[in-house]
Amino acid sequence: MILAIESSCDETAVALFDPARGLAAELVHSQIALHGRHGGVVPDLATREHLRQLGPLLAMLREKPGLGSVYEVAVTHGPGLAACLAIGVSAAKALALALGVPVTGVNHLRGHVWSPFIPLHAREPAAFPRALAAALPHLSLVVSGGNTLLIRVGEDRSLRVLSSTRDDAAGEALDKGAKLLGLGYPGGPLIERRADGGDPEAFDFPRGIGRKDELDFSFSGLKTSLRYRIEEMTPAQVGERMADLCASYQAAVVDALARKTRAALEQGDGGYRSLGVSGGVANNGPLRAALGKLAARSGVEFLAAEPRHTGDNAGMVAFAAWVDPAGCDRSGARGLRVAPDAPPA
Repeated sequence: MILAIESSCDETAVALFDPARGLAAELVHSQIALHGRHGGVVPDLATREHLRQLGPLLAMLREKPGLGSVYEVAVTHGPGLAACLAIGVSAAKALALALGVPVTGVNHLRGHVWSPFIPLHAREPAAFPRALAAALPHLSLVVSGGNTLLIRVGEDRSLRVLSSTRDDAAGEALDKGAKLLGLGYPGGPLIERRADGGDPEAFDFPRGIGRKDELDFSFSGLKTSLRYRIEEMTPAQVGERMADLCASYQAAVVDALARKTRAALEQGDGGYRSLGVSGGVANNGPLRAALGKLAARSGVEFLAAEPRHTGDNAGMVAFAAWVDPAGCDRSGARGLRVAPDAPPA
């Protein structure tokens, strides 16, 4: 078993993963309600909440079968909030020492990249190496509140970043848009809910897509455009057109993500066999639908992270430690350090 800990931002999570059977246990404490009152994540509050919750979660994990067969402790060591990461890394080192097993540092973004493959492994663990080989090379879209990345996973399981965002991440754009509309936090699910029944073509918001051969994303202009549009309307008009505003704003985000992903699939000699989406924004229904259609038109398999693995979670950390050992930090308890700004590759 691999015991994993995740504490990079505002979710405290632990998990047990058995390579021969799959995820044996997953526990998550969400801080959404806590930070929602402040309109976003407050680092000091997140740190204190990790201190309160990690111990009880680990105690609950002790009641799960299989803890005695743990042979490795994996922990997110970056990127993320430094103080939050430090809590998880310190706990992982202590656990590894107590259990007499090695501790492994996992890059949070690499965890997201590999999360769409968890269901593939769960279907038939023994056949997973063959199924994985058939899905590589793989194009991964990691889209969350802090990151928007296109990453190529090669046949040797190596990762190469193809593009990122020049300014706001897609999830950040949704959160800021929701704040401008007075909807609350987190913005993505609220905008999707209010967009139901709205006209996605009612308002012409910019896509920030640039030249066709450019893969980098840009969402700052979208947010500014929404602010200008709201300033031109009365509060009553905003309320009356809320569904249309949300639908149009969401459509702009989804369209930008889908167009850049399509460009990446078509560029160069990628030779992709599968397309994956992960991260918090991967829960968005219209985005999943758009990428599923894109994959079908491109003749590649579509792999989407399960909803429980789109947000921050320890299941993907454990899985990444197993499937991607070359991408992990195996310097041991003395060498493992917190890496708040660590790139995925």
